[in-house]
Formats: sequence, C-alpha cells, structure tokens
Amino acid sequence: MGTEQLEQSFSSTRAVLVNVTEDQMDLPTPCQSWDVRGLVNHVVGTSHYFAATVTAGKAVESASEGDWASGEFVKSFDEGVAASLEAFGAEGAGEKMVELPFGTLPGAIFMAVASNDAFTHGWDLARATGQSTDLDPALAEELLGIAQFAISEEFRGEDGVAPFGPVCEAPDGGTAADRLAAFMGRTV
Repeated sequence: MGTEQLEQSFSSTRAVLVNVTEDQMDLPTPCQSWDVRGLVNHVVGTSHYFAATVTAGKAVESASEGDWASGEFVKSFDEGVAASLEAFGAEGAGEKMVELPFGTLPGAIFMAVASNDAFTHGWDLARATGQSTDLDPALAEELLGIAQFAISEEFRGEDGVAPFGPVCEAPDGGTAADRLAAFMGRTV
C-alpha cells in the first residue's frame, strides 16, 4: 500500500510546524479546545499515535501523550512521521482491521483519516500563527473529495464533543486548503 498521500500531508504540516515559535504557544487556534501549544501537542502526538495504533491494530492512546511542545517538537514530529510511514507501509497494513474509538476500519481507511487529520491541523497551525494557508492545493482538493464522501452529519457537532464541527462556508477566492478546513468545520 502506498503512503504517498500521508507523506504529503505530513510534509505540508511540517513546513508550517518549523515556523512555530515559543512566543506563539498561547495563541488561540481554529480548534476552540486548543491553543497553539495544545495543537502542537496534538500534531506531534498523533504522528506517534498513528504508528502505534496501526501496528497494534487498536487505538493506543498512550502513544500520543506528553508535552511535545516543550521540547524539540519538530524532531519528535519527524520521528513520529517516520514511524507512521513505516507502519502504514508494512505488508498487509492496508487490509489490517484497526479498532478505533469511533469504529473498526481497514488500515487503508485509517491512513486516509490520518492524512486528513495531519493536513487539516497543519492548516489550523498556519492560521493560528499567521502563516499562509495556501497549503498543497492538489492534496487539499484530493482530501476534500475524500472527506465529502466519508464524513456524515452524525460525526458533526460542537468542538470537543464531536470529531468535526458543522460545515462552514469558505470565502470566495479561498484556497483549496481553506475549503477543506471549512468543510471540516473551521471558520475560515
């Protein structure tokens, strides 16, 4: 199973993450539950979580725990990315069933979820830290198409309660990544 989409998502988010500075950690983000520090912790932590979960075949919440933002978070992210790409690229990983808090999915579908999560949270970080949100337009369009097909209304609700917020309207002239973020429930 190819990991190109996941690798592109991680790469896009890394390009934003390397520009996050210590003085930005308390800034708010489009994710109402998190400031930049919380979002950095999530982005880095999930890079490790994805690897541990696909390897174990079930959610390994402890893999994402820690205060990643207080250390060398880009280095920790790179380590999680390498582990995730290896885990998802392993023979049989795409067909392997993975038990997640919201259901059991084949590894290939879980990898699509991971790709969208990594990319969209890169957009969140970019928006929160004043960076460009014009992130990999072709990948954003691809992820938007997948999300529009896969995310139903039953997964939408208030921040911190449901995985996704209600669909928002992207502004005219918004980037492809802005349109994806709006579909994922972000105010753009």
